[in-house]
Amino acid sequence: MPMGPLAAFPLAAIEAAAVRGWPAREAMAVDGWLWRQTSGGSIRANTTATLAYTGTDVALSIDAIERLARDRGVPACFTVCDASMPSDLDARLAARGYTRGTEHVTMAKSVDPAAPAPAAIELATAPSPGWLAAYLSGLSIDRRPVATSILARLPRSAIYVAALTNGVTISSGLTIPDGAVASVQCMATLPDARRQGGGERVLAAIEHAAARHGVTVLYLQTSADNTAAQALYRNRGFRIAGHYHTRAKVL
Repeated sequence: MPMGPLAAFPLAAIEAAAVRGWPAREAMAVDGWLWRQTSGGSIRANTTATLAYTGTDVALSIDAIERLARDRGVPACFTVCDASMPSDLDARLAARGYTRGTEHVTMAKSVDPAAPAPAAIELATAPSPGWLAAYLSGLSIDRRPVATSILARLPRSAIYVAALTNGVTISSGLTIPDGAVASVQCMATLPDARRQGGGERVLAAIEHAAARHGVTVLYLQTSADNTAAQALYRNRGFRIAGHYHTRAKVL
């Protein structure tokens, strides 16, 4: 792990910011976990976050999550990460027949306080039509309605970042300052505008904005097999800080 603010920053704090940064339509605390349900393809908004545990019987707590899922006719689903509690949760879920889902990584970097502002960037407190077009172009059709509904619930601190070419948005990104950390979310580029540097400019603008807000650590989450995205982020100084996957069971 690189030196600087990131070296001493707890992974659990990054993961907690990620939970706050993509709010579900419905959420309920269960013995320190946070059950979330939204419908649609979003992982974060449809799984139980397991970053803290205050219960005394893990099996009963899992039973409670399953009742919530069963009542709504959805699978029971957990996000299991390196900071999940209790530490043997993954093994417990596997023993109950939960299927392991796609692997993801959490990446992070220390913010350069002198990060410069790139050219041809637009910052806003709400998504513009051009920003939405770029962002939604990277999502499957079934995820688009869910994604736009989640955007409407984001914290007011959200900053929408667009990279422009000849006045037209070609790439989108989003950051949510949350204390010492800020996210990199909603990264996308229009299909016919790829390899024009839009994503790099968005990342640079997010780091500049984060520095102006006093943020010391940037983080993002992506699938473990998305090597192209990881290469882009590594070029900006991001490194893998943790791993997570889902465990799901149809009831």
